[in-house]
Amino acid sequence: LRCTLNGAELIGGSLAYISGLVTVPDGLKIQATELSERGRTPLLFARDGKLLGIIAVADAIKPDSAEAVRQLKNMGVQVVMLTGDNRRTAAAIGREAGVDEVMAELLPGDKEKAVRGLAARGKVAMVGDGINDAPALTRADIGIAMGAMGSDAAIEAADVVLMDDDPMKIAKAIKISRKCIRIVHENIVFSLGVKLLCLLLVALGFANMWMGIFADVGVMVLAVLNAIRALRVHNL
Repeated sequence: LRCTLNGAELIGGSLAYISGLVTVPDGLKIQATELSERGRTPLLFARDGKLLGIIAVADAIKPDSAEAVRQLKNMGVQVVMLTGDNRRTAAAIGREAGVDEVMAELLPGDKEKAVRGLAARGKVAMVGDGINDAPALTRADIGIAMGAMGSDAAIEAADVVLMDDDPMKIAKAIKISRKCIRIVHENIVFSLGVKLLCLLLVALGFANMWMGIFADVGVMVLAVLNAIRALRVHNL
């Protein structure tokens, strides 16, 4: 930030930005570094070339974020944090959340490029809530937006919207989708297997009308009953 208010020039921003415009004492630089290592983002402010002070801000991690990350990792999902915060702050938050990798100091376009790079490792699901996350949400194979506090741009770009902003629902959604796909595969294999067996018995002259009815209606009923299992998913 750089502006003029009531005839005074006001400057605010990161340590790197302020250092190029105003002389910053070594003690304040050390303090800013310590704040970054504790997961805070230091912002320095100056007026007419004179340093006024430093303010530390931080995004509070949701109480269940670390547990949500742990569940995802237990499911074989690699968790990567993309953020615009400085590297020290991002590293501290990443350690607290327990993520596998941290990519910091990213602009919206950088996040989109990062998602493209991660796509080389496999399928990518991007979770975000801000307008700066919209390009990455669009680029990812699956975009997940936090709907309650998310921006309209993020919700529009996402494929899935979590209306209660509960990060635990991410792991649950993956578990539900995996179970549904597994049931679909089971029904396909079972249905085709029974029908092929019935055709073989018909060709050999061992099949009768009741076997044909079972291969048609009976298999359909069993497939529906098997699909009902998708309605029940145990908590992780």
